[in-house]
Amino acid sequence: MSIATAIMPDRFSIITIGAPGVESPAWNARLRWPSQGDEHVILEGGERRSIWAAQLDAAVMRADRAVVLVAEGIGCHAASWWARLSPASYVSRVAGALLFDPPANQADKPDAFASPAIALPFPSLVLAQDIPSATGPAIESWGSRLIDGHRRRDGELRPWRSAHRLIERVTSRVIERDVARVLALNPNSYR
Repeated sequence: MSIATAIMPDRFSIITIGAPGVESPAWNARLRWPSQGDEHVILEGGERRSIWAAQLDAAVMRADRAVVLVAEGIGCHAASWWARLSPASYVSRVAGALLFDPPANQADKPDAFASPAIALPFPSLVLAQDIPSATGPAIESWGSRLIDGHRRRDGELRPWRSAHRLIERVTSRVIERDVARVLALNPNSYR
């Protein structure tokens, strides 16, 4: 542990969304981040979807810092569904999301997580190994930044700190973009 890490605690609480039966999630297999975050919620679809949402609500509310959601596959759609339909007081605690390899066409699946086609209420990154298949109306409506997800790390297990830095960079860019929009619409607003 470096002195900087010891002095400055992690800024975010990581909540991972695990799919049933997945032993090594994409973030672990490709980036060598731990398999589970500070909290880990196993995804359940179908009739148990509301139980899963309540478990995610509870994990977010227990977090003592701003939350970063990390999900893969159908878990990305589940996180989107949760973010758009949960109470604003829960969702406001989420600083961002890292979404690995979301499947494009989910509307026709029996376990689909359909949600309104509006932007997510927090910054998000979609890390996709197959960029053409990680697009579609649902994913495009998220307002996520799309990143080529072929990157792999070898060696020792990487801490979540790199995920923190990634969200910090994206969040600062979103804020800069919002300020630029306000200034473009009303140049006298920041005098």
